[in-house]
Amino acid sequence: MPHSPRTLRMSAVATAVAGLLALATPVDRGLADRPVVGVPAPQVLATPFTGPSTEIVVRTERAIRSARAAATEPIPTERRSERPRERPRDRKAEPQDAGLEPALLVHVPDGGLVARRRPRSSADTVGRVVDRSRYYGVPTVAWVEEVSADGRWGRVELPYVWPRTDGWIRLEGLSTDTSGIEVQVDLSARRLTVRRRGAVLFRAPVATGRSTSPTPPGEYFVTDRVPFPPGSAYGSFAFGISGIQPRLPAGWGGGDQLAIHGTNAPWTIGTSASAGCLRASETTLAKLRPLLRLGTPVVIVT
Repeated sequence: MPHSPRTLRMSAVATAVAGLLALATPVDRGLADRPVVGVPAPQVLATPFTGPSTEIVVRTERAIRSARAAATEPIPTERRSERPRERPRDRKAEPQDAGLEPALLVHVPDGGLVARRRPRSSADTVGRVVDRSRYYGVPTVAWVEEVSADGRWGRVELPYVWPRTDGWIRLEGLSTDTSGIEVQVDLSARRLTVRRRGAVLFRAPVATGRSTSPTPPGEYFVTDRVPFPPGSAYGSFAFGISGIQPRLPAGWGGGDQLAIHGTNAPWTIGTSASAGCLRASETTLAKLRPLLRLGTPVVIVT
């Protein structure tokens, strides 16, 4: 029996809707856990950050290029120093000592760097410092928390590893920078503090992880600088950091990377409301954007 024009039109609409639904449903939920570098065509994927599970972000080659461009925005650098200051483990007990030496940053070469348990070549391997950020493929700039007595090795926290693990990498031949900026987040006070060489620049409230998905404390560094469209659930900008959330909510469909980002629910700032990320106001993001470069230390304490 021949189809009427109306039937044909309805069939075409149904086919188009089915195609859109197929596009909006990831074939493999693990996609959010793998790099999307060099995506050849538009894909609809859950965001890598531990933001609202209902947020869907279209990530294309253009979006990834934008993230990489934002990662390399010119930011004033500090005068280089031969040795970084030693980093006490009890961060909350650290005095506010203006004039501290800037932190040492290293540019991780292609292929990454082997990390060892002790600062010597014969020591056991504990992991690898990856050469690219987990989701956006931005070249890794790692924070060196301590330098060995002979100056040949640096202790770094391995990105995207749980349980958190640090190791020693060879510094010889690596390109280095420094950063006098450090971000400290006090989870109990839900407060972010930015210091330059120990002197406080500003403080701001943030939203932290809920009791069922608490923000994991630790020593991290900035791995991504990602712009988002106005009105996004992540605000206008996100600073991906080198940590992951090991306690994602049940049924979580997004990624596990920790970040400092904005929000379209500003009333949650100052509360425990997220899946692990730190939510900040647009005013705070505007202050952070010219300060936080790749490798900038981010220390989260309880």
